[in-house]
Amino acid sequence: MIISQPKDRIADFVSDIIGENHFPFENFSALGLLKNDELIAGVIYNHYTGVNIMAHIAAVPGKRWMSREFLYAMFDYPFNQLGVRRITGLVPKKNRVAREFDTHLGFEYEGNMRNALPDDDMIVYGMLREKCKWLKIKSVSGLNHTSIAAG
Repeated sequence: MIISQPKDRIADFVSDIIGENHFPFENFSALGLLKNDELIAGVIYNHYTGVNIMAHIAAVPGKRWMSREFLYAMFDYPFNQLGVRRITGLVPKKNRVAREFDTHLGFEYEGNMRNALPDDDMIVYGMLREKCKWLKIKSVSGLNHTSIAAG
């Protein structure tokens, strides 16, 4: 089941999984995936500018969560509901698993922020709306529209 509330629960989950202590989650929206009442994946959206939004994605290692419905919802909210042109993701350079995951989702490497973390660089990834393959799966699979309340 896809949820957007309670967003603090989803934010705590994402923070616990990825150790998101370098970006406090303020003025954010959230999307979570429940399986048997257990939160197994979550996305936090923040730093919305009208054309760009930051996304922080986390999941329980080893859990099967990458359903077409959840992937569609992850990208439908920022691109279709908010109307952004791009999503930005920042990943510590040392976190090779997260970097490969972002690339697998379709994010593209855009740069390296040297010494952006106390002990690491920060890699910048971006996805443009026109390059998002996950928005195309709705028409193919007939998925239902998931609305997320912002704020």
